Amino acid sequence: QVQLAESGGGLVQAGGSLRLSCAASGRTDSDIFLGWFRQVPGKEREFVSAMGWSGASPYYADSVKGRFTILRDYGANTVYLQMNSLKPEDTGVYYCAAKVGTDRAPGTAQWYPYWGQGTQVTVSS
Repeated sequence: QVQLAESGGGLVQAGGSLRLSCAASGRTDSDIFLGWFRQVPGKEREFVSAMGWSGASPYYADSVKGRFTILRDYGANTVYLQMNSLKPEDTGVYYCAAKVGTDRAPGTAQWYPYWGQGTQVTVSS
């Protein structure tokens, strides 16, 4: 039982930054694993980043590595996605997701049973 709520999306110019937040409720112990995915019309949901709630080594898609950072505020039950040097190709609906008990296949959406509603990120050129 995990509930997730994303926020922080918006419209930004290329080269700018946004910080997305995902507030978690319910089970938020050290066994939870959290990920960020994004989706645009006509394409499959794409992995962006993931990390264990306990602070395990993070995972990043090649397309965002070096520009995006995933981090957490344990006390606030919140995971963040800091997005820098944004490109128009980063545009999409960003979703926070969670699974329990394993870090298996952190970049595979079907392994995550819990999802937020998504927040829109639009990067203009």
